Amino acid sequence: MYDTLPATGYAQIEIEHPETESNKEVSMDFVVVGGDAAGMSAASRAKRHQPDIRVTVLEMTRDVSYSACGMPYNIAVPDRDMDDLVVRRASVFQEKQGIEMRLGHQACAIDPRAHRVEGRDPEGRTFSLPYDALLIATGAAPIFPKIPGIDLPGVLVLKNLEDGRKLKQYLADHHVQKAVIIGMGYIALEMCEALAARGVAVDMIKPRPGLLPWMAPDLSDRVREVLEAHEIGVYDGHAIEGISPREKGGLVVASAGASLACDMVLVAVGVAPNSGLAADAGLQLGPGGAIAVDQALHTSNPDIYAAGDCADAFHVVTGERTWLPLALRANRAGWAAADNVCGIDTRLPGIAGTAVFKVFELEVARTGLTSQEAAEAGFSPATATIKTRSRAHAHAGNSPIHVHLVGDRASGRLLGAQMVGREGCAHRINAPAVALHAHMSVADFSQSDLAYAPPFGPVWDPLLTAANQLLKKL
Repeated sequence: MYDTLPATGYAQIEIEHPETESNKEVSMDFVVVGGDAAGMSAASRAKRHQPDIRVTVLEMTRDVSYSACGMPYNIAVPDRDMDDLVVRRASVFQEKQGIEMRLGHQACAIDPRAHRVEGRDPEGRTFSLPYDALLIATGAAPIFPKIPGIDLPGVLVLKNLEDGRKLKQYLADHHVQKAVIIGMGYIALEMCEALAARGVAVDMIKPRPGLLPWMAPDLSDRVREVLEAHEIGVYDGHAIEGISPREKGGLVVASAGASLACDMVLVAVGVAPNSGLAADAGLQLGPGGAIAVDQALHTSNPDIYAAGDCADAFHVVTGERTWLPLALRANRAGWAAADNVCGIDTRLPGIAGTAVFKVFELEVARTGLTSQEAAEAGFSPATATIKTRSRAHAHAGNSPIHVHLVGDRASGRLLGAQMVGREGCAHRINAPAVALHAHMSVADFSQSDLAYAPPFGPVWDPLLTAANQLLKKL
């Protein structure tokens, strides 16, 4: 039988309730599939809430609880150990918290009716594990474009810690002087800087035109200028025909408009949610093929939760489902899932898609919707883009900062923000992010009492200047 959980104004999800469902008890079996951000956050929190709960974590790799976002910066330093990024080892979870950690264990199937997870252990033997509550926290996997030669030696990815070890070892063993990065997203841009720091020349290539298509042109052009100033080759709009080995060693990435020789290829075209396990179990999927969850992280089965990069979320601006793999959301969703497993009603309102990354000396930040996304969501968008200074005009060290805001003509709401500059973007973007969560209008945001001191910004903060310009267009 089915019912619909209230989602406080957001899209709803159908939850299947088996006729044999029984009440959960404290001494339940809580099984977590996936041992990184969402999975280990949930496992630890469940143990804090209910020390008697039996928590088992199935992790197919040998690594848990590490800072994946720190890998490009680790790779930039040759003599730094990749394991420096490990936050807590599996043995600590097991010995100090009583969480049963099963590393090298791959979950292959879920039987929702029998409440069991089937899988293989490190020796290839099958296992069957019962659960009362199950969390799927399988994350996301790198996308491999379907081009000839994508599986050649020297074609690498960077998603998990083992990928980082392999990439770093490849750099050490092969005396890499030139690399080609397929893709121009966050990881690709961060790896440009990391490889350049090691003296590696870099070319970037992708089929679609535009360096950062989601970004306002003035801001995207600034990023391109910095890349080219650091002698990064930017080949956007080049359909890749294939990767082939060179006669004298190395690889060649061929396209209709360029042939790029290199010693290594890094594939960084994006990621896709690891939702196959859920789909095979008959669970509902959402945008991008992510696992559909409600605000309490329930899937379409009442005893199965999903959190992290494998699951969707609600967007606080549109109220609709979206899939945006973000670190903070993964950790927060793991906590919320554990709360609900332990009988503590916890619901997450959603995400604004706030993100920031570094490209050499530039800080690049965004939150909310782009103008195109706003139009597709049914808004009537207006935009304002300004260029001003990061500090008071007479203060030494000030530098240009670009701000782009998106608002809705019909309602006056603030819908999104983007920022690019040498300083003052990474934390400044949090102000419009909070405004989006609060559903503030551009007029209200323009009246915000933001801090001022000459070393940190002009009297009229760049965000306020942009908001005042946007008000004229609304």
